[in-house]
Amino acid sequence: MTLIRRLGAGLTATLLVLAGPARAQLAVSANDGKQVLADGVQVVPVAPKPDSVSVIDLSARPPRLLGSVAAPTSVIGPPSSVAVAPDESFALVTSARKLSPEDPTAIVADDRVSVVALNGGTPRLTATLRAGAGASGVSINPAGTLALVANRAEGTVSVFAIAGGSLTPAGKVRIGPESSAPAMVVFFDGGRRALVSRDGDHRISLLAIDGARVTVEPAVLAAGLRPYQIDTAGPRRFAVVGNIGGGGRDVDTLSLIDLAKPVPRVVDTAAVGLTPEGVKMSPDGRYVATTVNNGSNASPASPRYHQNGLLQVWRTADGHLVKAAQAATGGWGQGIAWSTDGRRLLVQCMVGERIEAFAFDGRRLRRTAVLPMPAGPAAIRTAER
Repeated sequence: MTLIRRLGAGLTATLLVLAGPARAQLAVSANDGKQVLADGVQVVPVAPKPDSVSVIDLSARPPRLLGSVAAPTSVIGPPSSVAVAPDESFALVTSARKLSPEDPTAIVADDRVSVVALNGGTPRLTATLRAGAGASGVSINPAGTLALVANRAEGTVSVFAIAGGSLTPAGKVRIGPESSAPAMVVFFDGGRRALVSRDGDHRISLLAIDGARVTVEPAVLAAGLRPYQIDTAGPRRFAVVGNIGGGGRDVDTLSLIDLAKPVPRVVDTAAVGLTPEGVKMSPDGRYVATTVNNGSNASPASPRYHQNGLLQVWRTADGHLVKAAQAATGGWGQGIAWSTDGRRLLVQCMVGERIEAFAFDGRRLRRTAVLPMPAGPAAIRTAER
């Protein structure tokens, strides 16, 4: 039995709390129905599908779609516009872009954050809040008491306090000018600090966190051109960031960030191919998975075009990235989710509107299942503790 309570005219949202422990590992996928590829260009289709949020039982073999609910989201921005509460009771889903009210063939900046109650796997939209223009990557701290949203079209990070089952806006922090384009934020150091990727000016900012008070520290990191999706997991000894400045023409990179120092620093960078869109560490922090577009989102007439994208897995070995495995995937890959044991992965493919499941044994990747989705799967996340 669950209880939902709504507070405060849309500014304070009450979250659904589970009465008992979750019996499945839930993966939450945000699906964009208003953007497709036409000859290598992202366009609004003639008949857009509703954006939606889907819940997948990742512990099932093969993974099983449990349900979906309509909610706004966007493929524009890193594929981390979803955050799942540590107890899997709710998810937050951001929407960086929406259809223009004046022109149904165009998209414009959005700022919505949806609260989606998971209810053991059945999603339900319970509230909508506002962050900032271009609301993109979102994370919840390990204690489940704070959420941060990177506002990519505004140069800010929005802060939301979580207490007593309620989500409440707690201000914004300016990261840089609008052109800095903060894309994704991740917590580390027990939730006392965070990293923010800035793909507009090629920097990574460092945040200090004291309760709901968030401040920008003076130190900045330089990993590569256009640091975009950034992630950390497990013991949070390292973070990893995908640098996408090659523009689909020049080879892009992954960078490893040592978090153990008082000021984090980049310690290794490896070439991966064209556009590492999704980047995700395994739950134990030993591996890094990335979806490499590999020209699969280019025009078929382009010399860089390939029908398939790539899933790569890298080991974090003694402060270095060492390639462990690679497999072909569907086109225009987005987010990645790991199973808790680090042996299975879900990979989102916008082309074909599907999620592909893979098994990983430490050396090889093997596709095991394909899950059709209600629209293009654009971001995915599991609970992070």
